[in-house]
Amino acid sequence: MAFYHHLKNYKNDSDYPNKQEWISSRLLTLRHDLYETIEKDREPKSLIIGSWNIRAFDGGMPRLDESYHYIAEIIDHFDICAIQEIKSSLKPLRRLVKLLGPNWDFFVSDVSTHKGGNSERMAFVYNTNRVFFRNLIGEIVLPKENLIDGEQVARSPFFASFQAGWFRFSLCSAHIVFGNDLSKRAAEIKAVADVLVKRAKSEDQVHIFLGDMNIEEKDDVVMQALKESKLTVPEFGFTNMGGDRWFDQIAFTEKGKAGRKTRLLRHGKFDWRHAVFGPHPNPQEKAPKLTEADNKKGKKRLTKDEILNHYEKIVEQVRKKHDKKPYKDWAKSYSTWTTHEMSDHLPIWMELEIDYSDDYLRRYL
Repeated sequence: MAFYHHLKNYKNDSDYPNKQEWISSRLLTLRHDLYETIEKDREPKSLIIGSWNIRAFDGGMPRLDESYHYIAEIIDHFDICAIQEIKSSLKPLRRLVKLLGPNWDFFVSDVSTHKGGNSERMAFVYNTNRVFFRNLIGEIVLPKENLIDGEQVARSPFFASFQAGWFRFSLCSAHIVFGNDLSKRAAEIKAVADVLVKRAKSEDQVHIFLGDMNIEEKDDVVMQALKESKLTVPEFGFTNMGGDRWFDQIAFTEKGKAGRKTRLLRHGKFDWRHAVFGPHPNPQEKAPKLTEADNKKGKKRLTKDEILNHYEKIVEQVRKKHDKKPYKDWAKSYSTWTTHEMSDHLPIWMELEIDYSDDYLRRYL
């Protein structure tokens, strides 16, 4: 469970009236939505793997304190999560892991300083009560015949091996190159996927390819490269704020030396905008229902006017402290501002079965 004791430090913040009350109410609402979306239907013996591109974490103006709490709350509902777009300083990531609690640990890659790397890192954060590290970690290096225009992948895919129960698996996190050339994005995905499929034939573990694939559309050449890779590709739908880009994906091997040990139970994405930094811009996107009893327990959906009025002066004070001018049109700038507090991507997740003891015992019948 994510830690909340830092809330006591927010009691007398002169720049943020009622800070404790606001954050607590938002966390209660967020926890409600996470329970309804992910936790309620979880199988008792399963593994939940998440992936989230957290926009420029943290490469611009520092995020608000509350944003760290919200991000930690979401990740805490996964057992392990791949995070993309971490910037050079590790201080924000360490703060996030501290909020997750002492049972969480992390690994992080080096900074990608070469062409196309955008000075980014990738990380795996994981709950040590559910997952343990199997002492293998590194970056994917393509063989000569798989190089893309004679070069390695722009942001080297980051991999590590873990185990949960009987289930051995390797995560390979990627942030595929962005740009107008979709064929280059497709080539990167194909090259990495081919490496993972080949490894699965000789390694007794399931390989999971996940991250920001920068897929534009459901059936574009980038998505086709992933679907044609011999990996199993669940459908997550759009993952950007505009609701029209299929950026983030998780795919996995089913065949190989590990045998058929990848039973997908559920998968989905989590839209935090119903609970924090909302409201959701699409009224047809229904939020998990709140009852009258829920409202009495501090959970509440807020109107756009309530949210805009709450944050306007707070953001003005923050920008002033960092020698930035106030937004000229706060209402118009609000949605972009929220992407720097949370992200311009939605987190995605999948639940896998990991207890194969019955199958093992049936071998001897």
